[in-house]
Amino acid sequence: MSHADNAFLPLNIAVLTVSDTRNEDTDSSGRYLAEALAEAGHRLVEKVIVKDDKYAIRALVSRWIASQEVQVVLITGGTGFTSRDTTPDAVLPLLDTQIDGFGELFRHITYQELGTSTVQSRAVGGLANRTAVFCMPGSTGACRTGWSKILVEQLDARHKPCNFVMHLGSA
Repeated sequence: MSHADNAFLPLNIAVLTVSDTRNEDTDSSGRYLAEALAEAGHRLVEKVIVKDDKYAIRALVSRWIASQEVQVVLITGGTGFTSRDTTPDAVLPLLDTQIDGFGELFRHITYQELGTSTVQSRAVGGLANRTAVFCMPGSTGACRTGWSKILVEQLDARHKPCNFVMHLGSA
């Protein structure tokens, strides 16, 4: 795909909520991401809630990265500093390339909203097997910030001067 392409390309996106306490009824963050990506014109491939267990997270994300059907993985939860917050620890070894700017920009934006508390966010992003993976905090507000202020543009082939679509596998 070249930068000259102007057509919207719907992506296949999987959503993972990492939580020891949420279920489908109480998962407002995962629900927000699923609704927001659909509203933007993308396809929800799968939405799963997994306990905050490094190996369960890694197994599911590995399956999605290996799948030809999934182009983007959005993860909410498990990015803090408690002993149960293991999402970055689970995901980082799977990445071929870390997208440092995602976490940096996320913390910059949330600093304006939360002040210095943003230093406790371990939001990360990266590419693995031509699949983009983004880990955000578990609050719905954090997911709204990550989606509406970063990802909605970066996952749109029409966004100039660059976006992540050209780096993703085709489904």
